[in-house]
Amino acid sequence: MFDQLSDKILGSIKKLGGRGRLTEADIDEAIKEIRLALLEADVNFKVVREFVNRVKEKSIGQDLIKGVSAGQQFTKIVHDELVSTLGGGSEELNLRGNPAVILLVGLQGAGKTT
Repeated sequence: MFDQLSDKILGSIKKLGGRGRLTEADIDEAIKEIRLALLEADVNFKVVREFVNRVKEKSIGQDLIKGVSAGQQFTKIVHDELVSTLGGGSEELNLRGNPAVILLVGLQGAGKTT
């Protein structure tokens, strides 16, 4: 599942390539493909909508950084927003209780035992 999602997101970003400037239409097309990929991966609609709105807001009208292509800058924006949406930081796992109980939940065949 994550492989397909990664491939679709990377594919939409690669289409932007090494362009010097991205038009609003280019950004809209890439965001549309990313939105569809996230929805096909069963990401909650509200989460997708908020993510897409933040990416679009940060992408449109942004000045290019010298030495960085527009596609690279868009990739950075998408990456930063994905990290932000997923929580951004990491927390230490508290295993002080005896016994330490960890609950794994998922569909059959989703890889819980591996």
